[in-house]
Amino acid sequence: MEFKPSRPLSVGMELELQLLDAQTLDLTDAILPLMQLYPGSSHIKPEFIQNTVEVASSPCNSVGEVEREVHALVVELKQRCRELGIVLCGAGCHPFCERLAIITPLPRYRGIERASGLLGHMQVTFATHVHIGISSGEQVVRMMRELKPYIPVFLALAAGSPFWRGYDTGFVCYRQRILSAARSYGIPPSFESWQRFCDFFETSQRAGLFTSIHDIHWDIRPRPHLGTLELRVMDAQPTVARAAALAALVRALVAYFGRVHDKPRRPGLPRPLPWWLEKENYFQASRLGLGARYFSEEHGTALRLSDVCRNVIGAVADVAADLGEAAYLQRLREDLKGDVPYMRQRGIYKSGGSFKAVVADLVDLLDQEACSDPGVAVATR
Repeated sequence: MEFKPSRPLSVGMELELQLLDAQTLDLTDAILPLMQLYPGSSHIKPEFIQNTVEVASSPCNSVGEVEREVHALVVELKQRCRELGIVLCGAGCHPFCERLAIITPLPRYRGIERASGLLGHMQVTFATHVHIGISSGEQVVRMMRELKPYIPVFLALAAGSPFWRGYDTGFVCYRQRILSAARSYGIPPSFESWQRFCDFFETSQRAGLFTSIHDIHWDIRPRPHLGTLELRVMDAQPTVARAAALAALVRALVAYFGRVHDKPRRPGLPRPLPWWLEKENYFQASRLGLGARYFSEEHGTALRLSDVCRNVIGAVADVAADLGEAAYLQRLREDLKGDVPYMRQRGIYKSGGSFKAVVADLVDLLDQEACSDPGVAVATR
C-alpha cells in the first residue's frame, strides 16, 4: 500500500457537531435536508448517523489558518441550520437523547450498519479529528508509536461526555465506553515499520475483516491516501477555538518527535508501556479525566494525570512557540485549572439540575464564538 507524502506538519481538522431541534434541544435526524443546501461540498459533510454534521478544513499551514477556516464554515453553517429550525452544539455525547441512531443512507454506511448490527445504532457519539502531514510511511508508523502513551492526555483534555440518556455516567468521557463495544476502535497496535502495517492490513483484507483503510477506527491511524497521521480520540469540542488548541498540541508533539529522533526525551514525558498498563491508563482517563492516576512506568509508579498533562504542555511549549502557536498551549494550560468541557457540563447540571440547561449552554458557547473573530478567545486568555 502506497503512502502518499504530504507537506510535513500541515494540519487539518474535522469537527463533528450535533444537530438539535431548536425548540427541544434534542437530537434531530436532519442531515439529509441540510445536505441539500451543500451539494457536493468537501467541507460540510454527512457522517455515519443522521443527527451529525461534519465540518472539515482544508490542509492548512498552521493551526491559526485551520481555526479561521473552520470558524467561517461554522458561522455559515449555523445560518443555514437556522433556516431549517436546527441549532448546533459540540460535545462527545448528547446528555438526554434516548433514541437509537438512524444511519445515513450512503453505501459505505449501509455496509457498516449490516456488519455492526445494533452496535451501529448505539454509537451516538461525536468527535474531533486532527490530521498532521507526514513525509513517509515509515514516519507515520513511528509517530503512531510515539503518540500512543499520550492518548490518555488528549482523552482527558478533550473529555466532554459525562452524561448519556439522562444519566450521569460516572465517566468524564463516556463516548469512549460506547465505542469500545465495537471492533477496530481504541488503542492501535505498534508496528515496527510501514511494511509491517501493510502486511497487517493485507492479511485483514484477505480475512474479510476490512475492505478499506476507512474501516480502521483506531484512536491514532495512518491515512495513506491523504499522507497524514490522524488522531481521533478526542470528544467533539464546544468551540472551534478549543478544538484548535488541542490541534496545536498534537502538531507540537509531532514536530517535537520529528526533531528528537533517537535522542533522549525530555524528563516527565510519557513513555511506551506494556499493553495492559496502556489499557488501564486509557480507562482511568475516560473515567476520571484530569483526576485520574496515570501509570508512568511498568513497576506501578502513578502520577496525577493533570500533572502529566501540565508536563507535556510545558515540554513542547518552545516547539509550539517556534510554530507560532504558543497561545494555544497557554489556553490548555489555563483550562487545567478547571475549564475542561466535562467540568463545565457537570457544574451547570449541579447548579441548575437540568440536562437541557447543559445543552443550552453548549449551544450558547458556539453561538457566542460565531459572533467573535477567530483567535480572540485564545489571544485574551
